Amino acid sequence: MVTTELVLGGARSGKSRLAEQLAMASGLKVVYVATATADDDEMAERIQRHQQDRPAEWLLVEEPVDLARVIRTYNKPEYCVLIDCLTLWLTNCLFNDDFPQPWAEYKSELLVALAGAQCRVIMVSNEVGQGIVPLGQVSRQFVDQSGWLHQAIAQQVDRVTFVTAGLSQVLKGPAFA
Repeated sequence: MVTTELVLGGARSGKSRLAEQLAMASGLKVVYVATATADDDEMAERIQRHQQDRPAEWLLVEEPVDLARVIRTYNKPEYCVLIDCLTLWLTNCLFNDDFPQPWAEYKSELLVALAGAQCRVIMVSNEVGQGIVPLGQVSRQFVDQSGWLHQAIAQQVDRVTFVTAGLSQVLKGPAFA
C-alpha cells in the first residue's frame, strides 16, 4: 500500500494534476498544503486560479515552511496530505531570512515526519537538475539542495513518479491501478 509518495516533473508537466487525481481517488479527507506565497500580482493570480480549481471540500493549509508540523497535525489514517510544492518550500527555506531555522533543520524535520506518517502524503516537486549546471552561485545552491532533497525523500517514500507531458512513469513502487 502506498502511504508516502513523491511526484516529480518539469514546469507544466502535469505533476500537480496527477497528485490531485491521486488525492481525490484516495477516498480520504484531503488536506491541500500550499507552500506558495503571493510576492507579486502574477503569483497572486496563479494562487487564486489554483484555489478555484480545487474541490471545495478539501481543507486548505497555507504553510510556506513548517511542513513537518502539518504532517504531524493530520497524521491519522483518514487523511491525505497533498503538499504542492516542495520546490517553492525549498525556496522559502533557503532564501527567506524571516524564518528562524536553518534549511537543514526543516529538511530533517520533514524526513522524520514522513518516516512516521500514518496519513497518506503526496508531495509534488519540480525536477530542476536535468539541465546544465547554472552559472550563478545561488542557482547552483538551489539545484544542488533540490537534488539532495529529492534523493533523500525518494529513498524513504513508497512510490516516486516522474511526469512528462502529462504522462506518468513510476520510478519506484507499485504501478497505478
